[in-house]
Amino acid sequence: MFFQQILVAVFVMTAALAPAQQPKVKVNVLNVCTPSADEQKELSSALARVPGKLTFGTDYEVARGHSTLDQSANIPGMQPLPAGAAATADWVRVRREFPASAPFSNAQYSFSVDSKNMVETLVLRLREPKDLMQISIEDSASAVASPAAMLSANTPVSRIKLERFGKPSVALARCSGSEGGAPTDQTVYEPIFRAASSIMIRYRDGLGVRRMVPQELARLGAGAAAKTGVKKSP
Repeated sequence: MFFQQILVAVFVMTAALAPAQQPKVKVNVLNVCTPSADEQKELSSALARVPGKLTFGTDYEVARGHSTLDQSANIPGMQPLPAGAAATADWVRVRREFPASAPFSNAQYSFSVDSKNMVETLVLRLREPKDLMQISIEDSASAVASPAAMLSANTPVSRIKLERFGKPSVALARCSGSEGGAPTDQTVYEPIFRAASSIMIRYRDGLGVRRMVPQELARLGAGAAAKTGVKKSP
């Protein structure tokens, strides 16, 4: 009987302590439509650090592939798939290394195209990430044109993201507003979007992707039906 009382007491004490031992979960929500003034300064400062003159080392990588898309994945620029539907995408990736003296270690550009969308992304990684780790710049367009048409149109950037060491990310994205509501006023962010778009233009040219990407996609059988116009995603 005494032993049973001890077991009951231990059980009660364990149950009482259990809630206090649960780890706390902190969720960071990115305000991508209207970042704060401090976040705007961080975005502008990070973009200003990107080398204006492109000088690369001898190491590089060019890859291409065909992938099945996960319909549960939240991919920027990609519209959600209907239930039970499957989709595939062709992609090209180009990576160039900066010289050892440069503050950035490498630049990686990727272009993907599926039946509805084309997305291009430029990622610049810092060599010694103390606060800022990498900068990601992205734009997208509807797949009503050929990849060559999109690349020649200098599609404006639609998303900028900073990955920081030990801190939440900072991001800015073009937002059209909620359904039935007024559009989001992003006039104050246009200088940041323009700076990012200018960087994307320089790296399209510097990496030679305007010609390389259509050629590599053609080897995969993608973008065979060339069209003249490009419809930009909102």
